[in-house]
Amino acid sequence: MEIGVLGPLVVRIDGTSVVPSAAKPRQMLALLAVNAGWDVNVTTLTEELWDSSPPSGPAGVVQTYVKQLRRAIAAALGPDHEREPKEVLSRSYAGYSLNMPTPVVEADVFQQLTGRGLRALAGGDDEVASKLLGEALGMWRGPVLADVRIGPALRAELLRLDEARRSALEGRITADLRLGRHAEVIGELLALTARFPLQENLHALLMLALYRCGRSWQALEIFRQLRASTVQELGIEPSQRVQQLHRAILAADPQLDTRVPSLAAF
Repeated sequence: MEIGVLGPLVVRIDGTSVVPSAAKPRQMLALLAVNAGWDVNVTTLTEELWDSSPPSGPAGVVQTYVKQLRRAIAAALGPDHEREPKEVLSRSYAGYSLNMPTPVVEADVFQQLTGRGLRALAGGDDEVASKLLGEALGMWRGPVLADVRIGPALRAELLRLDEARRSALEGRITADLRLGRHAEVIGELLALTARFPLQENLHALLMLALYRCGRSWQALEIFRQLRASTVQELGIEPSQRVQQLHRAILAADPQLDTRVPSLAAF
């Protein structure tokens, strides 16, 4: 079984998709997929599908969706498969569960690569860190579950994966800056800081990249924009670490050529 959530939902058995076209069954399958191998109780399924406005007899509607999903699973398994649809989408006292031997879960592979990449970064192996984190980020096909309606349970997974993606991005860009690729990351950082105007680490990395490209005035302008955003939106000044970076750029501190602000303060 292949399970992919880093973009539109993918659930395949022996290469055949079992993702339904109807919105509610697809949403239910998505929740089962992100919890593959674990039981999801009917209460959680009900809250995900209907939030605070469930229909009368929601458990019966859930059972109807389960039957639809099992029909798709049966078609993908074929008549001679050793497993039955009720084994793949099973029911226990605790809830429903999606089960197949050794499933390939896209999000798990992403997190494994990210973990290895961040460990390499912490250990100073920047080439390996950049490569592994780049591979991890390359797995993303779009926003998490781009074609699925998101309810409370899936929203938590979406936030978790988006945070992991930002961590991988910061790590890969940090590795690239250490490797002297400052000119190559400026365009990407400009887009990221526009998307996340309050993310200090991204702004600090952009300030450093611009400074190392001889564009000090632009680095100082990025700080000004960040300060305006944090004061207006949060009512606070940028952190001391970013303010120290700002002062270091003003003073053309030689340490700027060797240190990366996401890892150490000036």
